[in-house]
Amino acid sequence: MFGTVSETKKNLFAEVNLPAELASVLLDRFNAADHRYIKDLKLNVSSVLKAQTLSEKDATLLALGVAINEKSSALIEALEGLAKAKGVTEKELLEVAGCVSLMNANNVFYRFRHFMDKETYNNMPAGIRMSIMMNPVLGKEFFELLSLVISAINGCEMCVTSHEASVKSHGASEQRIFDAVRLGAVFKSFIVLL
Repeated sequence: MFGTVSETKKNLFAEVNLPAELASVLLDRFNAADHRYIKDLKLNVSSVLKAQTLSEKDATLLALGVAINEKSSALIEALEGLAKAKGVTEKELLEVAGCVSLMNANNVFYRFRHFMDKETYNNMPAGIRMSIMMNPVLGKEFFELLSLVISAINGCEMCVTSHEASVKSHGASEQRIFDAVRLGAVFKSFIVLL
């Protein structure tokens, strides 16, 4: 199905624009053993990048957001190159990074509020500037979708609930939301081994 053992890793890396020779201790071990999981991972990555509800640009930028969130410098560089080849602008790339950064602040803050569930904390102003959310370069629906994916990865129930409602109010279907969160989950699993 995939040819020689070395082709599986090569094909996986080609999906996300990573250089074939990039060393990855765990992926190289899976690949050398012809382990079925590297084949599953390749199929999962390929599948989520081609979800019918996500354009190539959307899928690439969502994957980039996950790479930024997980601090995977090799994947960030590879996905930025792929995004630029698809016509993504510097402003759009920076907006993805800004969104991920903001969600990390919000996810910590709102998780704290949720865990504590005290009227005192709930009534205090957050004091976190969020002007980037007002008129996003990538559009409100996509910004909310990316916010939802990052919040799901970071485990903030309040943020997930809020962004899911917001992205739906901007016209996203539940299938699009599901596909985006699945992409986030698969890329997080990929980065664990990268």
